[in-house]
Amino acid sequence: MGTVETLKSAGVRAGDEVVVPAYGNAEVAEAVVELGALPVFADVDGESYCLDPAAVSDVVTHRTAAVVAIHRFGRRADDGWIRELGQRHGLLVLVVDEPGAASEGAERRRALAAYLDGRLKGVVTPEPAAGHTYEQYVVRVPGNGRPDRDAFARALRAKGVGCRIPVQAPVYRMPGLRRDVFLPQTERAVDETLALPLRAGMERREVQRMVGACNALGGLLQPAM
Repeated sequence: MGTVETLKSAGVRAGDEVVVPAYGNAEVAEAVVELGALPVFADVDGESYCLDPAAVSDVVTHRTAAVVAIHRFGRRADDGWIRELGQRHGLLVLVVDEPGAASEGAERRRALAAYLDGRLKGVVTPEPAAGHTYEQYVVRVPGNGRPDRDAFARALRAKGVGCRIPVQAPVYRMPGLRRDVFLPQTERAVDETLALPLRAGMERREVQRMVGACNALGGLLQPAM
């Protein structure tokens, strides 16, 4: 069942408000709009990149009908806390996987992620968490936000490391979803995050080359004062 059908079958109707993450893909917010409901963007936790329950609580109103939490990059959303909040306010809570999530190869990805955690320098590695499947290995690049992150990414690509920027813009800046809001953790995540290649089939020497390339660059950037 797609997101639109799930929301509709759960009783979300035109005019309702649905709380959705501001960081990530736009599909859920677009599904809310398709129903004639209003997506309300909440900030994310700075470590998990999933909905921050405290931020959800801040945007709940008498018109709020549902909250949609999304597991991000293979890390699970804090659905226990969000469900508790939903019960307190009488809200429907949906917890869904990120589009394109892969279940196979999780143990191998965890092993490679642990290797990277222990060897990468100059970038902020993802916070370990139970059940994390590392569908993307997302680091933060210190420095002055987007300009330094983008320069770091270009330098890595020049060394043959196929890194990518996982989220290009907050959902509330995307066409058809624009809102006049500023959510600090979402903004920082958009400006600082970089996904390094991590596939279950990667060979150790390929991972070692990536570590060497990152570490050669990592000392060049310093956090903004």
